[in-house]
Amino acid sequence: MSAPAETSFRETAVGRTSVAALLVSHDGARWLPAVLEGLQAQTRPVDRVVAVDTGSKDESADLLDAAFAAQHGPALRVTGATHFPAALELGLQQLDAVGEPPQWVWVLHDDANPAPGALAALLAAAEQHPEADVLGPTLREWPDLKRLLEVGVTISGTGRRETGLERGEYDQGQHGDVRRVLAVNTAGMLVRRTVLEELGGLDDQLPIFGNDLDFGWRAAAAGHTTIVVPQAVVFHAEAAHRGIRRTPLTGRHTHYQERRAALYTLLVNSRTRALPLQVLRLGLGTLLRMIGFLLVRSVGEALDELAALVSLYSSPRQILAARRERQRRHGKGAADVSDLLAPPWLPYRHGLDFVSDLAAAATHQAADVAERRRAATLERDPSSMVTRRPSLDDEDAFEDTGVVARFLTSPIAVLLALFVVASLVGAREAFGSVVGGGLSPVPESVGDWWHLHLDSWHALGQGSAVPAPAYLLALALVGSLLGTTLTISALLVLAVPAGVWGTWRFLRVTGRLVSPQGAPRWVLLWGATTYALVPVVSGAWGEGRLGPVVTAVLLPWLAHAALGFADPAADRRWRAAWRTALLLALVTAFAPVAWLFGLVLGLVVVAAAFAIVPSAMRDRSTWGPPATAILAVPVLLVPWWLPSLVHGAAAGLVLDVGRLPLPAVDTRDLLSGRIGDLGAPWWLGVLVLAAALGALLPRATRIPVLVCWIVALVAGVLAAALGILVVTLDTTTTPLGIGFLVVVLQGALVTAATLGGQGLAAATLRSVGTRRTLVSVVAVVAAVVPLGGLVWFGVGGHDGLDDTEDTDIPAYMVQRSMTGDEHGILVVRGSVETGLSYTIRRGDGVTLGEDEILTRTPEDAAFTDLAQTLLSRPGPDVVDRLATQGIEYVVMPAPADGDVAALLDSTGGLVQASAEDRETRAWQVGRELDEQALEGPTSWLHLGLVVLQGLAIVVVAVLCAPTAERRRR
Repeated sequence: MSAPAETSFRETAVGRTSVAALLVSHDGARWLPAVLEGLQAQTRPVDRVVAVDTGSKDESADLLDAAFAAQHGPALRVTGATHFPAALELGLQQLDAVGEPPQWVWVLHDDANPAPGALAALLAAAEQHPEADVLGPTLREWPDLKRLLEVGVTISGTGRRETGLERGEYDQGQHGDVRRVLAVNTAGMLVRRTVLEELGGLDDQLPIFGNDLDFGWRAAAAGHTTIVVPQAVVFHAEAAHRGIRRTPLTGRHTHYQERRAALYTLLVNSRTRALPLQVLRLGLGTLLRMIGFLLVRSVGEALDELAALVSLYSSPRQILAARRERQRRHGKGAADVSDLLAPPWLPYRHGLDFVSDLAAAATHQAADVAERRRAATLERDPSSMVTRRPSLDDEDAFEDTGVVARFLTSPIAVLLALFVVASLVGAREAFGSVVGGGLSPVPESVGDWWHLHLDSWHALGQGSAVPAPAYLLALALVGSLLGTTLTISALLVLAVPAGVWGTWRFLRVTGRLVSPQGAPRWVLLWGATTYALVPVVSGAWGEGRLGPVVTAVLLPWLAHAALGFADPAADRRWRAAWRTALLLALVTAFAPVAWLFGLVLGLVVVAAAFAIVPSAMRDRSTWGPPATAILAVPVLLVPWWLPSLVHGAAAGLVLDVGRLPLPAVDTRDLLSGRIGDLGAPWWLGVLVLAAALGALLPRATRIPVLVCWIVALVAGVLAAALGILVVTLDTTTTPLGIGFLVVVLQGALVTAATLGGQGLAAATLRSVGTRRTLVSVVAVVAAVVPLGGLVWFGVGGHDGLDDTEDTDIPAYMVQRSMTGDEHGILVVRGSVETGLSYTIRRGDGVTLGEDEILTRTPEDAAFTDLAQTLLSRPGPDVVDRLATQGIEYVVMPAPADGDVAALLDSTGGLVQASAEDRETRAWQVGRELDEQALEGPTSWLHLGLVVLQGLAIVVVAVLCAPTAERRRR
């Protein structure tokens, strides 16, 4: 800026207008040279420059002094804790202290570079629009220079900053009209000094973000006009908004500061009558925004949304004080600014845009995954680009033909369809209500499952604080849609078809990891159908053992997720960790020993990796994901895990779900894949074992087959170690639950056999004669396994299931017990010679989930003494104690012991009751029942653990999703 030019301007500008530039900097040395050059190159120079540096640690203050110290004085240096409104106020004081105060103040940032004609355009617009008190330029992205950032700005009812621009819109002169707006950005804002002082400057509660919107709103409410001048251009780097520059004021949570500023602006400037609705709307809107951020895996921004809302709602005095200050300045004549705010329908349009963006992102992600797989295939086998003729076994063949034609011309598809239909026929016993074996009846309402999961005290027996089994949460979620009966029926009916789907997907991926072509579809068909029948041929299905059945369906998905630990990209390894953790937690809920197996297998694999490639294991992103997957499971299951230890029910952490005792599994059962006495013939499992052993022969697939054998050996050794242990409970003695390990062992053997078949098929293509004949014989023998299992299942090898539950309790007593927990039934079985035992029935009997709570609940010694006294030395005081314990009936099912029955007949307070069976004896307690007999304490610890589990599930589910990075230049 030359002195002659300045003198010439002042001679022509006296008595008309004067402008002072107020420049605020903080660690802006990377932008300041260009900004200073732009300021000095203005076609209409400024009259004065006041620079304020807020504790810069770089050379920003020195650059300011070098540019302006000679003519306008040195920069005002203040501490880094000085926020932007305070720096602006200090600059105004500096202007007032030296010379005549200017008429206009031009506010600039250290990352906002004005075009040479920016100030001239602003002043020209001020002359043409004398009613304008605040003027703002067009903001373009720096260094892009053409992309528009803002041409005036407003705010929506949800706090969103609205610019009216499309994403990535370029400046082509389409926004060329000077118009009135709610606010303009402080970067390049030209404001009358009197208006700035009248409004008290910028709000100190908005230290860095949002102060322009608040100032514009207050100016409009005070009757001042703000316009945007598109002909004036300022290039803005948005360093604070984009996270390029971090200061003590912005911190690491930029989104929190921006969201808090937006909420504050709405709350302090809204009309009084609209404030209650605004408070409610912002609260609900914040929850919806959190869900949206979680859907795109932006957990940090979701938490920032919540933190911003809590920060403001927890300090209402701050909001009220700001509102009073605005009312004091505006009085009762505040102008209506509703026409300057964003249209009320705009947030809903943004919601639709968000949904469409999610759909587009999912589509693009699927395309990217497919592209990566194709690229990996070409990298491993460039010859796969050679044009080939499609065959019936090609998944991508016949794309131009109809779906039906493709289906009928594919023998694999036809066989899979026939297999699924045959499996549904074999599962006919599971249609409708199912009970029997290890499966207890289901409750009538899914609310019973929810109560068991959420309540810390259960009105079962004489009351129990033992937590509900972990799998009830999954059943409750599904049961809320399907109902209790249909949920269990669907789990059993769809076990085999769902197993085929998951196994096919897993085996196809593993096959492609071994070779680009993957496994032949005939081999995949054998592996998928053979494994899908594991829960059936093992006998777990016929026994009603939900644990092995459900985990057999989930295991291929869990294994597929764990394959991500070998991904070369660290981000995908961590995403695999969260997916594995979620699936392992679900598997552990149905088979508690699964977590122990995962821990042992993880230690074995990590130890082997350290021994083989120690350099790679030094990277935390290599060993961190599997460790995270294992350690996250106890947190995801904490409402079951921790209370089980506290309340003496730790045995539940090593037992399978369902009724006790559990079936014993010996060595032959382990090798043949049998659980219980209802399994298929043992030789079917032996054929799978032989196939897995034979898979070690082909060289091409020997290494992955050895990996499968390592998994099988870990499962087998752990099963053998746990199989010799027993758990003694108050009601029974049972072996540990190793059904899951049997499923894992069979899954590892089937995978090994499938990979071996893939290697054998590849070798066969290069051979002729007797070798091909041998392979054909092997294929025929292998086909016996799925065919034999399917035929055995179809003819009915599962007679442990039924659709009714036998009861020897009179129906009217059952109905009475369902009216309240205090109407309990004491059921006494046995005789004096063989020994007497008792159970207590309440409500609709022992249902799924309740049986496990009861078997793991320690014996109530006081009530056992009461029952012994009743059956040996009964008296009126004993009857009174029964009433206080919530017992209304005493029943001795047939055949009742005559001596005990005669003793009870003569007891005062017991009234003989009718029974449907003549040999069944029953009595009613003739005392007033205690309605609070079964009420127990509420555990706030359990409630906190349930909340922690819910949050953990949401967070892990979000972290499972693909990364959604908000990329900013």
